[in-house]
Amino acid sequence: MPTTSRLFVVLFGAQGSGKGTQARLLQDRYGIPQIATGDLFRHNLKNKTELGQLAQSYMDRGELVPDDVTNAMVKARLERDDTARGAIFDGYPRNTAQARALSEILAEQGGEVGRAIYIDVSHDALMDRLTGRRVCRNCQATYHMIFNPPQSAGVCDRCGGPLYQRDDDKDTDAIDRRLQLYFDETLPVIDWYRSEGLLAEVDGDQEIARVQTEIVEKLS
Repeated sequence: MPTTSRLFVVLFGAQGSGKGTQARLLQDRYGIPQIATGDLFRHNLKNKTELGQLAQSYMDRGELVPDDVTNAMVKARLERDDTARGAIFDGYPRNTAQARALSEILAEQGGEVGRAIYIDVSHDALMDRLTGRRVCRNCQATYHMIFNPPQSAGVCDRCGGPLYQRDDDKDTDAIDRRLQLYFDETLPVIDWYRSEGLLAEVDGDQEIARVQTEIVEKLS
């Protein structure tokens, strides 16, 4: 655990693991923001920030946005006042270079990663979850038609927006390819945090509340 009073947590989990849900629960519990790279990109692109325009220039050429641009977005986000007590990283870092960069960014600000949590879910369970997943068009909150349904069918509990099924959640072959890509990209980062003595694994096949309890136990 960190030697500072600020809590920085990295959450790992494949699509369908419930990582986003757990990040929001931790956000509410600890009063620290969830920092998701998807949200960062949308914010910077929408507001046409300098970093957003730089990222757009790569995207327009059909190229991947370099790590240093993503790292700069994360660094800028961490300079906002709401991270004074820490943050929860969701979808970042995606490779070991980004993991090292995050450590350097936090060190510059007097912080450090306290724990990296890997939510481990079996392949069959991930397939079931993804085919039953529904996403809010407005706030991107996720639900499951069996395991975590909304209070009103087709309506987001958080913002009242409409729910839909992503096209790539309808094709089982596409889902399998996405999962394989995730593990190919992410396992080296998980191994890196393990080598740093920061990794804790949680059984994600359990109910949402139980997964949250185990994550909190790992953070205590």
